[in-house]
Amino acid sequence: MNVQRISAIFEKDMKDFTKNISMLMMPLISIVLALMYDRMGAGEGEMPLFIIYILVGVTFSAVTSMFMMNMMAEEKEKKTLRGLILSPASFVDIIVGKSLVTGVITLISLIISLLIIGIDPLLNIRAILGLVLMFLFFLMLGIGVGLFTTSIAAASAYAMPIMFLFGFTPMIELLGLAEDSIAIKIADVFPIMQAIKMHDTSSWLPLGIITMWVAAAALFMYVCFKKTRTDD
Repeated sequence: MNVQRISAIFEKDMKDFTKNISMLMMPLISIVLALMYDRMGAGEGEMPLFIIYILVGVTFSAVTSMFMMNMMAEEKEKKTLRGLILSPASFVDIIVGKSLVTGVITLISLIISLLIIGIDPLLNIRAILGLVLMFLFFLMLGIGVGLFTTSIAAASAYAMPIMFLFGFTPMIELLGLAEDSIAIKIADVFPIMQAIKMHDTSSWLPLGIITMWVAAAALFMYVCFKKTRTDD
């Protein structure tokens, strides 16, 4: 890991971020949603846990994943990604450098959003570890999809499925499905639902399941990176 190369990638991506209107709007999605939830629940006490985690899921899917998808797809579309991959910068240098910008933007957006609707339920060691693991999952999923696609338009097509599958997962409980339905059983294994279950059961097992999702996303990202490196 080369600190100078990571710093150079970070500075370049931060400049690109400040010049890109669509990327500047991404962090506002969760903040606006938090304001809406706060207004809807005004005077009703503490916000329900599943609402808090919907906001977390939206932040990670709409900010973390979409940010990385667009960033990687843009470089790929402009033919600059291959040059970066073939440069002296290592795989770790590239991923860490690009992830730093996303991490800073995600952190700011998430903290502001949670301060609006209530951050107290997440101020414990298990919840914080869960947030870190979910950030890594959404980050690497976004990098993988960005490397897999060939253009920004193609990456955008994957944004909504990722948001609905992984960001809005708790919303499935509002569909009135039976608890033993296949859809509910599948959704219960997803990262956001496991984070909620961690609160309900006070168990560390959900963190293990989320870690498995992180490992799967890391493998997907690495495979896509290797394919991009060997493509003509």
